[in-house]
Amino acid sequence: MNWVGFSIGSLLALATLSACEDVVEVAVPNEPPRLIIDALIRVDTSQAVTLVQVKVKETSSFFESVVPANLTQITLFDLEQNAASVLIEAPPGSGIYATEMSTATLVNGDEFFLQIDFENEFFVAYAEFVPTVPIDSLENGDGFIGDKNDTEVIVTFSDDPERNDYNLFDFDFGNYLVTDDEFYQGQTFSFSYYYDEELNEGDEVEISIMGVDRDFANYMNKLIEQSEGDFGPFETPSITVRGNFINATTIDNENNFDNTNTIDNFALGYFAIVQEYKETLIID
Repeated sequence: MNWVGFSIGSLLALATLSACEDVVEVAVPNEPPRLIIDALIRVDTSQAVTLVQVKVKETSSFFESVVPANLTQITLFDLEQNAASVLIEAPPGSGIYATEMSTATLVNGDEFFLQIDFENEFFVAYAEFVPTVPIDSLENGDGFIGDKNDTEVIVTFSDDPERNDYNLFDFDFGNYLVTDDEFYQGQTFSFSYYYDEELNEGDEVEISIMGVDRDFANYMNKLIEQSEGDFGPFETPSITVRGNFINATTIDNENNFDNTNTIDNFALGYFAIVQEYKETLIID
């Protein structure tokens, strides 16, 4: 979007040249509606059953709100086991679709295929389980950075020396951070995170570490940069960030093997299956 700036002097000069008011038409983005899909499946491997939950919204015009999407169906396929699970919307009209699955099934290395049917089209994405390591400790910091006293938490974890890991941290309140173990491979690593939110003594924050692959890490980095704290990572971003969903409506593997004729008709969002460790810290 291009913004045109006027000084106060310019506006006053324009006012003296005209005794009437003109209607100014402002051009706004006119992009067709898109689905916004939050299909981040967080897996606690200490639990026997995992809630697989997908939240789907639909963008509308520039000035209108994002609304829950009324889908025909969401199906999760386990490609290795040739098994399918249909997600059910609950409550109706919420845009939240869910089912329960065996945790062992999700973490055994199979490739999963998520299909979303919407208005005679379907959007698909692939994912495999990505592991991570637990959080060793959470501590309150003194919060002083420069001359500003912010709420600081200190996170410590031990990287797995056998893997090249990317981690996604969820710091509550829609705050996310991505790390790459390139510079702390196999080591115990500590870092500070400073909250923009005003937190008080006794408040609780829930902090998670999740394992992600390189593509998802890159996606989240772009989304975090563009959101600038004004949007959650699965809300409408200021600039379209492409995830891993494609429009596969015309792909039939007989006459059409790709989606090149619908390449601009895609859904926003990402499908990923990640191991999560979660801890709570009381602010002091």
